[in-house]
Amino acid sequence: MKELSRPANPPFVLSSRMQYLRDNFIHPPFDYEHELLEAIRFGDEAKAMDMLRKINELEAAVLASYPLRSKKNALIASCTLFTRAIIKGGVDPETAFHLSDTLILEIEKIGDVERLVAFEYEMLVQFVSMIRKEKEELTYSHIVNLAIYYIREHIFQELSLQGIADHLGVHPSYLSDRFKRETGMPLTSYINRRKVEESKHLLVYTNQSISEIAFTFKFCSQSYYTQVFRNFTGMTPRQFRLSGAKSIST
Repeated sequence: MKELSRPANPPFVLSSRMQYLRDNFIHPPFDYEHELLEAIRFGDEAKAMDMLRKINELEAAVLASYPLRSKKNALIASCTLFTRAIIKGGVDPETAFHLSDTLILEIEKIGDVERLVAFEYEMLVQFVSMIRKEKEELTYSHIVNLAIYYIREHIFQELSLQGIADHLGVHPSYLSDRFKRETGMPLTSYINRRKVEESKHLLVYTNQSISEIAFTFKFCSQSYYTQVFRNFTGMTPRQFRLSGAKSIST
């Protein structure tokens, strides 16, 4: 299948989740980490494996008092970063988070450090396989795929039909009609759904307040974020956070 051409990459900006992980979990050189995540995003397994090996050859940060717990924490951090990379590459957030949650549960079951070392590479292969599968399943027109890619790349920014149409060089009405006809959803609704799906991981895996998460995704207020979240999920962000925490602990 012919690979979808992509717009020029925007300047790399760390998401709040990535910044949190860099500050609290892992500390590889920024260029190594960036190259690893880009390789995952574009489905380049060989390069991704090479960059992960280079990172793992460095002295690891101590993430807990016990080696086994420290290594588990490191893999959970890697899993979260890999998840972000495949979402940027086009994988549906809910699908990506399901894989992430499954792998984190597997990490917690492992009782041997050497097995954890091997499992990180197995985990990487699963993420790369998912991004490759996504590339094979692109079903929309070129312009709609580009719009979806742009939304995923700029999910932490303010997004509008006009802004996306300007970036793609098409009339807003044309993009709006084409997007709804092909996806069955208005573009603005798609943007909000993506922001809600992306925010779920922050609700469960970080201690950021709901107001901070609303600000991170450029919702005009916490109340509007709560309203949009409820429209798509049937529950408030607070209720989702509590239900997610319970499912992780069981």
